[in-house]
Amino acid sequence: MVAPAVPEIIEEDDLFAAIDARTESLQNLRELGPPDLVYLVKQPKTGNSTRQTGVYHHVTGIDASSSASLAAYVNTLTFSPHDKTHKVVSGIYCCYNAFSHLDMRVEVRIPGSLESYCIDERGDKRVATEALWLETFLCGILRAYSYADDGSGDTIKKIVGVRRFNPVTNTEMEHKFLDAAERLFFMGRQLSSDPETQVPNTVSNHLTSGLLKYIRITGRYTSGINLFEKLRTRDVEVSSLLARVLIEADEEVQAVRLMHDALQDVPMDYALLDCQAAFCQSKGEGEMALECAKRAVTAAPSEFSTWARLAEVYVSLEQWDLALLTLNSCPMFTYQDKDAPRMPQPSRVILPIMAESVLDEIDEGQPKQGEPHDFVHPSLRKLHAASYQGTFLKAYNLLTKIAASIGWDQLLKIRSEVFVMEEEYRIERQNTATKPGSKNTSTVAIHQSSSSKEGVNGNGPENGTEESSSKEEESSEKKTNGTGFENHTDGSSIERPEQTVASEVVKSGNEDADPSHSSYTQFKNKRLCERWLDNLFMVLYEDLRIYTIWRTEMAQSRQQAIDYKKTATEWEILGELAERLHHFDEAIEAYRHCLSIRFSPKAMRGILKLYEKQNDTRGMLSALIRLIAWQYRWYSEFSPELLYMIRKLIEEEGAVKVRSIVQATNLPQPVLDLTHHYCQLCATFRSSGSDG
Repeated sequence: MVAPAVPEIIEEDDLFAAIDARTESLQNLRELGPPDLVYLVKQPKTGNSTRQTGVYHHVTGIDASSSASLAAYVNTLTFSPHDKTHKVVSGIYCCYNAFSHLDMRVEVRIPGSLESYCIDERGDKRVATEALWLETFLCGILRAYSYADDGSGDTIKKIVGVRRFNPVTNTEMEHKFLDAAERLFFMGRQLSSDPETQVPNTVSNHLTSGLLKYIRITGRYTSGINLFEKLRTRDVEVSSLLARVLIEADEEVQAVRLMHDALQDVPMDYALLDCQAAFCQSKGEGEMALECAKRAVTAAPSEFSTWARLAEVYVSLEQWDLALLTLNSCPMFTYQDKDAPRMPQPSRVILPIMAESVLDEIDEGQPKQGEPHDFVHPSLRKLHAASYQGTFLKAYNLLTKIAASIGWDQLLKIRSEVFVMEEEYRIERQNTATKPGSKNTSTVAIHQSSSSKEGVNGNGPENGTEESSSKEEESSEKKTNGTGFENHTDGSSIERPEQTVASEVVKSGNEDADPSHSSYTQFKNKRLCERWLDNLFMVLYEDLRIYTIWRTEMAQSRQQAIDYKKTATEWEILGELAERLHHFDEAIEAYRHCLSIRFSPKAMRGILKLYEKQNDTRGMLSALIRLIAWQYRWYSEFSPELLYMIRKLIEEEGAVKVRSIVQATNLPQPVLDLTHHYCQLCATFRSSGSDG
């Protein structure tokens, strides 16, 4: 397969400014590090001019097991079909080692020498050893999987000029990867973890996430089972990872036996208990899942994932009040985004297109450079839920699931039954102030909220979870009000939620405390709602309000036989909005409108979900061909999620049928070859269905 084009970010005046910026950023890296940086120095081929120019791009998925493999990549860049007047005189390849917090660097002079070394967080040079190269090799593969695009284009749009390659293209490279993972497995906690995990541990970190993702994408379950079987002999906690792979591999009986036996040794392993709860839930055994989820919360009360699982189980059991109370107890963490490069302003940026990825329907209608961006109504720009990440995203998904199941009005009713509302608190406080020997309302409310419904969520407000509401969440309360549709009567059917009383207000009561805490009728069985959850209700209200206005306006347009016009970007946002609120058909409608104006990977990804739901193989492949071509257009020859979908199709339909449908599509052959490449990967890994 032809490698994707090489983007060029050009520095004409300040040579090596990008390298210096990377060095300065090393001390601030907290995750797996940014994509690799490749910096070339060019000068004119002819004439006496020795004026040098710096050109760089980013890359993931290159074999970083030695200085020679990185130098080999630099050598592939010495010939450029787009720039025939300059020659490359030197190059630097920078690859971050997240285990040792070092930037491994290889300097290549063309023709001539090669030097490898590493730079520490202070900017000092150190010797690059074999052990450091092993760590760097593993980090490179984990970055390629973690920072890959899921097909929607969101990741690609974040950083300009990143070439993405598949780091594991054959079984030999797989063996090398899994061997490195085995040798460094118990150092994995040094790599940080997904944003939903508070404290990285042996089974929850970027290394284990990368391994599980690789096994799921490629279907190499036997390799994964063998790896975790070996690691389990050294630490029984690895059983939860092995159980997850066994379940995925359809070895459920073996997985259940393993979980049972492992819990005899480590009865309070929250990862195992969570795995058990998820398995029971998938089989429709809600009551059994509930017991496992409760034990997991007891085992790890400070982890978000255990509380979220318990809330999910309550939702599946339709115990809405307990679901809300459990959600309220979730410990929320400030989102830590993936490390991204911070580069100085370049002189120019060249983003070439290779002939192999040219597809008219992708390029038609796209805004040209210098053209104004699509108009987007301010109310759509202000939908705060679209920017949620990490724990806040998962909590919001749970809240929308409840709203979709019981309706907004019923959700507000349950909310007012389980949480102390501001109005009732104010009235009750005024009433008690006039009575002789009045009790301290604030301490009574806190006391009652922490003791009532014991066993439901033993993580009440007094444990300080309200402190975890980030500054971003506090400021968003101001942002989400006033969307520019305030006078629109069509949105009036959505009732605005009343404010709950903030825990800060309750705790700042200035009455004299009464230690007796006698019965207080209004608050007897109520909790204080965390500020972040109160804010989620406001954000959900805004989503529902805009959604209602949109659907009302659409209905009116149809009645009057008038076209309902929106820009492509607005349709894309409306599609995301409907999808967030679990209105699947309306989301598809918006995505189709978007695609009728111009190609959008996000909209096409939404349409792909529809075809998947309908088991429409031809429709899925049609969408996949276009998504793969768009990815390649933006220098990505590898998307794990798209590979996974191709693999599943081959598993269900067989490789011959899939290849035949792709080949029968009326699109340019080079574009079809890109999809054939994904099919060939499945054959290389001997995926199920790829033989016949």
